[in-house]
Amino acid sequence: MPKMLAAYLPGNSTVDLREIDRPKPGIGQVLLRMKASGICGSDIHYIYHRHLGDDPRTSYQGVVAGHEPAGQVVDLGAGCRHFTPGDRVAVYHISGCGFCRNCRKGFQISCTDPQRAAYGWQRDGGHAEYLIADEHDLVHLPDTLSYRDGCFISCGVGTAYEAVLRGNVSGSDAVLVVGLGPVGMAALMLAKGRGARLAIGVDTQPDRVETAKKLGLLDHGFVAGPDALGAINELTKGGAAVAIDCSGNPRGRLLALQATRTWGRCVYIGETGKVEFDVSDDLLHRQRTIYGSWVTSVHNMDQCCEELDAWGLHPHDIITDAFPLEKAPEAYALMAGGRSGKVIVEFPE
Repeated sequence: MPKMLAAYLPGNSTVDLREIDRPKPGIGQVLLRMKASGICGSDIHYIYHRHLGDDPRTSYQGVVAGHEPAGQVVDLGAGCRHFTPGDRVAVYHISGCGFCRNCRKGFQISCTDPQRAAYGWQRDGGHAEYLIADEHDLVHLPDTLSYRDGCFISCGVGTAYEAVLRGNVSGSDAVLVVGLGPVGMAALMLAKGRGARLAIGVDTQPDRVETAKKLGLLDHGFVAGPDALGAINELTKGGAAVAIDCSGNPRGRLLALQATRTWGRCVYIGETGKVEFDVSDDLLHRQRTIYGSWVTSVHNMDQCCEELDAWGLHPHDIITDAFPLEKAPEAYALMAGGRSGKVIVEFPE
């Protein structure tokens, strides 16, 4: 049986490269030749340093890592009808039961069935030369989008896109993004794609603010500090119509809420941690709405690809580093340092 190289995460801030058998697709499955596979911040937080969580339905189960895959269809299992060999695809990274209410809405991320399985967490992911995916988890990549775009869309960009949808961003809105990591930069890109009249960003690291400016994603950028709220309120004449927190930091979340204008929308997508605020002054009396959003739906991921194509935008502009699979340990170490943009594993054509 043919062999292939694959990367695993043992949980001690290292990457284990192994030779394993190349898989074969089963009923309703496709075999993908991998082209690009992203490293997500959740990979670092929950798996790379140490395995967090003990629920087998949601915690890492020692499978091939990588939940942001994009590749080319090379073989089909029995019963596949919607994709053909040669198709370029991104993979929605959770395979759900297909029958619970969340799956019926396309939000497999919230599937309630015990058989729910995320690529790179409970079933083999994209850090290998080939990947088995269920056909219903695939999204077509338009010809204008690269495989680099596709792997980023599979999680990070999809998550940012859902936040922009929840915030109902339009051309009349000033949009604030707190936390300018890869997902935050993607949120700015998508907000501008949907016509936001003003894009504002905040981060604790000045170099990330400068990077977002150089990429043309920011109209105004601020380094986090005691003066940031006042500066944003002065610039926007009372606050942003939509604020999106990508930081997952208590101070960042509070800033996003307090910098939202009266009747504005605040969307939280940064994972982990807590936030404390005065319910009357910060929420009720300002008539603000807080949305919590987790990843996106298959439908919206498909729509995200279509809109990026229409807008001529490329999330791959945010990718700063790409490594071959053989150098996955270096890729993870760089991403874990927290000072890079998006880091991916890339495969030869």
